[in-house]
Amino acid sequence: MVTARQRPYLVLVRPELQAGGLLVRAPGADPLRVQAPDGAALIDVRVFSSALAAAPAPDAAHAWFSKVIGQPVRLVYLDDPTRRRPNPRYSKVVDRVSFADGYPLLLATEESLAALNDLIAEGPRAEEGPVPMARFRPNLVVAGAAPWAEDGWRVLRIGAAQFRAAKACDRCVLTTIDPDTASRGREPLMTLARHRRWDGKAWFAINLIPDSPGAAVHVGDHVEVLEQVAAGEPLR
Repeated sequence: MVTARQRPYLVLVRPELQAGGLLVRAPGADPLRVQAPDGAALIDVRVFSSALAAAPAPDAAHAWFSKVIGQPVRLVYLDDPTRRRPNPRYSKVVDRVSFADGYPLLLATEESLAALNDLIAEGPRAEEGPVPMARFRPNLVVAGAAPWAEDGWRVLRIGAAQFRAAKACDRCVLTTIDPDTASRGREPLMTLARHRRWDGKAWFAINLIPDSPGAAVHVGDHVEVLEQVAAGEPLR
């Protein structure tokens, strides 16, 4: 797999869901429309330690992405969403995940981001802050808790949906890439490494696994912590 860790320009590629596929845009390139492959043909792919089958997109999509990021690549589609399980150490046998890094959902809190930005402002690279929430690419952003309270959350209800906390999220160099320009700095990873470092890794936000198939969440939904523990460090 190729990600923006190796090719930062990928953060400037903007996909939009359309009926039956995607519309993808990138600076300096014509828009690309891709229909979701039907799965009649499959190829072997690897996402970190997961080896599985996926359906290749048409050749025009391979050519578009290869030109945009400057190396030969293929675009593939997970036509069967049951093929990949999250890390067995942190998941149940029935749990599944797509081509996401590791887990179905990532939750971050506005208060923890504000606390992190305060730490950046006090550090040696204050000019790189404040960093926006988009640096961390969460699916869910919540407000109203104390900074780092999510370290102790174990089961949540958001609207009608219930979620398990699988583990906290150890952060990588991708957080240092500006999603609007693809430029790279040192923050927020440098500050996280000073203040949120355990097991040689820097931590921010929590990975969630849903336990309410078919339930929907909406902007403004109430968040209820159903199970929590007293924690002075992230779940890992």
